[in-house]
Amino acid sequence: MNKAVYIALSGSILKVLEMEVIAQNLSNVDAVGYKRPVLSFTEYLIDMDMRPAERSMTRLSQFITDFTPGPLIRTDNPLDLAIDGSGFFVIEGGLYTRRGVFTLDNEGFLTTTDGRKVMSEGGPIRVLSADVVVTEDGDVVVDGEVVGKLKIVDFTDYSAMQRISGQYYTTTEPPSRASAQVKQGYIEGSNVNVVRQMIRMIDATREFEAFQKVIQALDEATAKVNNELGRI
Repeated sequence: MNKAVYIALSGSILKVLEMEVIAQNLSNVDAVGYKRPVLSFTEYLIDMDMRPAERSMTRLSQFITDFTPGPLIRTDNPLDLAIDGSGFFVIEGGLYTRRGVFTLDNEGFLTTTDGRKVMSEGGPIRVLSADVVVTEDGDVVVDGEVVGKLKIVDFTDYSAMQRISGQYYTTTEPPSRASAQVKQGYIEGSNVNVVRQMIRMIDATREFEAFQKVIQALDEATAKVNNELGRI
């Protein structure tokens, strides 16, 4: 087998992975607070036992999350909160999120839609009234009385953040206080740009097809050489 086929094969595999990520991004275009993952590639050299002696191949290096803020969408729901700027809501269990779609549990605690408590500077926030106001500084005011302050933090190294699910992240980096503002009655939309993702999918598909043609051509060339040698 012509060893050059491995170069084209490595490119084909990465294009399949890229198209899977693009498909995931497009399926989450309406997901609140969704941050799109991006593939990072590494190029390396291999010995091809020929002249020139080295050839370049590519492999997946890592998934990088693009934390560019999404658009703020007005809902007028008092428990919908968005972070205007950089930062994350702190959720119990050492989790962080940008998805500010909150609700109240049976005990009146402010929680995420899957029941995780939203943390303040002093612990979980309990709201025992429908009259809730959240200031831009993160103060939670119930019936005119401050019952807590949303704990919103930021990090210097986003690359250390690991995605736990579509909305939660964790990191070993120490948090710092965020300077962002809180917008009550808003949610943050996905940061996926549909047009750009569709263009990238078209490009990735064409690149995959090009790699497949190279593999086919190398296959045919190898078969031809084998046939010629068989006649000798």
